[in-house]
Amino acid sequence: MKNTWSLVDTFFDKYNLVDHHIKSYNDFINNRIQSIINITEPISLEKGDYTVRTGEVKIERPFNKEADGSDTSICPKEARLRNLTYSVHLKLEMALDSKEEENDFELISIGELPLMLKSDYCHLKGLNEEQLLKAGEDPLDPGGYFIVNGSERAVVTMEEIAPNKVILERTGDVSEKMAKAVVTSIKSGFRAKIALEYKKPRKSGVFLRISFPYVPGEIPLVVLLRALGLCTDQQIITTISDEFDYQMVVADDIQVSDIGLKLSSKAMEDLTEDERNDYLQKAAIKFIGNRVAKGMAEEYRIKRAEDIIDRYLLPHIGIESDKREKKAIYLAEMAEMLLQVIFEEREPHDKDHYTNKRLRVSGDLMEDLFRVAFTNLTRDISYQLDRSVYRGKELSIKQATRSDVLTDTIKHAIATGNWVGGRAGVSQLLDRTSYMGTLSHLRRVVSPLSRTQPHFEARDLHPTQFGKVCPNETPEGPNCGLVKNLALMCKISEGSDNNEIINIIKEMNIEQGSEIDLI
Repeated sequence: MKNTWSLVDTFFDKYNLVDHHIKSYNDFINNRIQSIINITEPISLEKGDYTVRTGEVKIERPFNKEADGSDTSICPKEARLRNLTYSVHLKLEMALDSKEEENDFELISIGELPLMLKSDYCHLKGLNEEQLLKAGEDPLDPGGYFIVNGSERAVVTMEEIAPNKVILERTGDVSEKMAKAVVTSIKSGFRAKIALEYKKPRKSGVFLRISFPYVPGEIPLVVLLRALGLCTDQQIITTISDEFDYQMVVADDIQVSDIGLKLSSKAMEDLTEDERNDYLQKAAIKFIGNRVAKGMAEEYRIKRAEDIIDRYLLPHIGIESDKREKKAIYLAEMAEMLLQVIFEEREPHDKDHYTNKRLRVSGDLMEDLFRVAFTNLTRDISYQLDRSVYRGKELSIKQATRSDVLTDTIKHAIATGNWVGGRAGVSQLLDRTSYMGTLSHLRRVVSPLSRTQPHFEARDLHPTQFGKVCPNETPEGPNCGLVKNLALMCKISEGSDNNEIINIIKEMNIEQGSEIDLI
């Protein structure tokens, strides 16, 4: 027992109880803010050849603008007593360029960002016990929360199904031969749920049907594969599988789908192989276009269908048109995995297994919030500059930038808990009933599942939670099993750089099996 407690003491000499929040927030404020600014579409004006160029973001430690116009540095204690928001000030290099010339950068204030206590830009960072007491702070307070309008707000860790990973599940009994493969594809904050389902057709229909954003209902998988560039029957069948039984299912789908595509064998008789492939691909794109832009001109229908395929189908693979073949291979592999479940050669995934879960901590959630807030700011800047052009005023990027737009969006979300994406209760009033209650609140993990539904399996203690989730601490009543707490010595990993993993795989001399990217 003595050795156990010495191990615990050694662990907490190195790690803090709220390290997962503080490290994640530090990564967000030091790296991710700049990344979001870099990838945001450039600000351009509707009228006039002007664009706004952005550079580096500068972060200033917390201060408050007093009534006399002076700036005074504030500490967390003062923010609590005066009902202020403890926040850093963001300044961004911006330049208004015309078609003829590029102008110099101006450093412009774009807003305030609530600051997590004990993070890199906090005045309490690195202070010893004596200095903390002098600043009016509790030396045992772990930090890891925000002060907004004088209230202490904690951002709780959100549990979700692992993104960009195929999850296989049955939708009925084994004898019913029904299953689906689902992948939540995430790219730059945009979430696209792609569901590939196998079910017996009621009349003359197809077995494999797929649904994805902005396309009403379901469409046959083989039609989508044709639209992505797997044009011939042979390409579709062999890409999906080498197994004869699977190939027969796909062959039946192709036969039925071709009737829906209204393919003309006469029209294809005199065509070369390339022309035939082009004909088949265009027919599939037209089929999707009729779903997404019914009644519109043919040219618009085709353009709209191609745009949806590129932007909203598996965006994590890429949103460029040259990624279509890789998307087709990914979907073909999904189809083979699904057929393996149908033919009982593979077990479906356990959604409650912790391998299939991811925990989103404060840095990830703040990234989602900042991305939306910064997009709102860029749109507002564009609108303000357009107004100045229409009124014939001199253009000024400084006057067009209203810092309240970004500040209010972020402050309102943290103050109310209503996050982007329609989620509620993401930030909560920090529990100060007792010291243990505060620590428990900062290590809380919340599932997004509905409290009114049974969700028996999700509420159960899964064996893979051992050492990660506390088996005892969960509330009674509707939240039971959906609100959990991290185990005492659980440490959340921050993730790894994709390029590092790719380089390691290449050094191992592993051959790439297909044209799809390694990650």
